[in-house]
Amino acid sequence: MEFHIQDFMHYLIVERGLAENTIESYQRDLKKYEQFLKNVEQITSYNDVSRVHIVSFLRYLHEQQKSSKTIARHVASIRSFHQFLLREKIADQDPSVHVEIPQTERKLPKVLNADEVEALLMGADTSTPLGIRDKAMLELLYATGIRVSELVNLNIEDVHVTMGFLRCFGKGSKERIVPMGRMASEAIQTYIERARGQLLKKQSSETSLFLNHHGNRLTRQGFWKILKKLAREARIEKELTPHTLRHSFATHLLENGADLRAVQEMLGHADISTTQIYTHVTKTRLKDVYNQFHPRA
Repeated sequence: MEFHIQDFMHYLIVERGLAENTIESYQRDLKKYEQFLKNVEQITSYNDVSRVHIVSFLRYLHEQQKSSKTIARHVASIRSFHQFLLREKIADQDPSVHVEIPQTERKLPKVLNADEVEALLMGADTSTPLGIRDKAMLELLYATGIRVSELVNLNIEDVHVTMGFLRCFGKGSKERIVPMGRMASEAIQTYIERARGQLLKKQSSETSLFLNHHGNRLTRQGFWKILKKLAREARIEKELTPHTLRHSFATHLLENGADLRAVQEMLGHADISTTQIYTHVTKTRLKDVYNQFHPRA
C-alpha cells in the first residue's frame, strides 16, 4: 500500500507540478490514512476500502480533536488519491465519491491600513546594505502582492526595473507577469546598485535577487524574522503573517475600485472565488467606517 502512495507522489510532482509544501502535506495525510487502514481496520489492499472505512478514519481524526480545516484537507487528499488509484486501474472502485468535505469557517484575512503599511515600509534602516534590502523586499511585496515564497525565489533576471514588471512562478510552477509601481522599482534599483554587491561577497555565481548576510538566497524563515522585527519596531500590534502584505495589497486595490478579475490575475489565483474573500474584507471595513463616522450609526 505504501508503494502506491509513492506512485501518487511521483504523479503529483511530475504531472501536476505541485509545490513542495503541498506534496509533503499530501504525503503526511495519506501516510496517516494508510496506517489507520492497516492497524485499525486490518486492510491490506485499497480494493477492500469502502466509504465506511473512510468515514471511520474521519471520525478518528475528529476524536483526535483535529480542526474541521484539517479534516477537510485529509478528505481532499484521500479523494485525489482514490481517483488516481481508479484511473491507474490499481483499484476498481472509488469509495471516496460520496464522502462529504466538512464545512470550514472561512476567516477573513488580517490586513494593515495605509498608515500601518507606511510605518512598516519606513522602518527599515537604509543606511546599511541589509536595511536597503529589507526596504526593497517590503516595497516589492506591497506593490505586487506576490507570495513570500515567490519573493525569495526571484532571480535577478526576473525583475525588469525600467519596464516596471516582474516574472514569478506561483503554485504548480505557473508563470505570471506582475506590474510593479515606481516606488518599488526605485527601491529595487537602489538595492541592486548599492547593497546587493556588498551582500554577494565572493558568491559571484549566485543568481538570486535577495541575499542573506552570507551571500546566499534568503529563505522564507529568514524573511519572516525580518518582518516580525520591523513590525515590532513600527509598533504594529496586529497579528502579522507572511501573507499580511499580500492581503493588504489586494484589499487596498479593491477598496480603490480595482477590477476583481485583474486582482485575481495579479495574485495568481486559479479560482476567482479565492479572490472574492477580499470583497468581504472591504465590506467589513466600510461597515466599520460607517459605524465610526455616521451620526446615527
